[in-house]
Amino acid sequence: MKIRFLLVLVALITAFSAQAQNVLDGVYVKEHTSTRLVMSYPYLREADVLWSKRVWRVIDLHEKINLPLRYPLSKQTHDRKSLIDLCMDAIKEGSLTAYSTVDDEFTLPVTMSEIESKGGARSDTVKMQRPDPPYDEYDTVIAREFSPDKVIGYRLKEDWFFDKQRSVIEVRIIGFAPLVYAVDEDGNVREGNQKLPLFWIYYPEARNLLAKTEAFNRENDAERRSFDDIFQKRLFGSYIYKESNVYDRRIEDYRQGISQLLESERIKTEISNFEHDLWEF
Repeated sequence: MKIRFLLVLVALITAFSAQAQNVLDGVYVKEHTSTRLVMSYPYLREADVLWSKRVWRVIDLHEKINLPLRYPLSKQTHDRKSLIDLCMDAIKEGSLTAYSTVDDEFTLPVTMSEIESKGGARSDTVKMQRPDPPYDEYDTVIAREFSPDKVIGYRLKEDWFFDKQRSVIEVRIIGFAPLVYAVDEDGNVREGNQKLPLFWIYYPEARNLLAKTEAFNRENDAERRSFDDIFQKRLFGSYIYKESNVYDRRIEDYRQGISQLLESERIKTEISNFEHDLWEF
């Protein structure tokens, strides 16, 4: 009898424990985004590309429309991640490859330690004094970790092209790179607020991960779009800082001040006008 009572007691404790561990934080189980499949691009032949232009953009995370890419800053938010946290975790796991910023052609993979060091992570040795006699000094190591909230923007590399087989102009993102301010040895931002890319991510490789990760929708919590949705549907604000050119120059190399923004808008308008001029109304 006692054995039966103990068995029933153990079963009840196990059931309550399992129930406590599987508390549903909401009224339904969210499974649409996490099980989503990536929509493949339409097949494209080189012979069908009548026109193309490569441009590079900057996404400023201070703009309101881009905040879903930056937040949450805390990893305690279990149902969402910022884009940089998502990438860093995937790089640590080995499921995503980070490439060097010596170029933007995805030629040289980099390690997590190289990324963190470039982002300002380092170990400093400082002298401390003991609080008790004889008050002697000793060396201690203080580690400075890379903080994801230091990411202030992203660079995008993308190709615009006209597919004559389907008679459409499309854009496909080739890669993106998180941006941080350049810092000195003490961790202070250098003069001029120069922005440096941490690493490059090849977008086609990252699409499966981006498509399965929720991003915040300020209009409707039930329609949580993914990071891939944000990029594919162009739900972000950006400006062009470079187009393909014979000199391989950026806009800042031949325009200054507000002229840079005007040149960026000129390139944007040029692409729009090309599409418009293909048709007769």
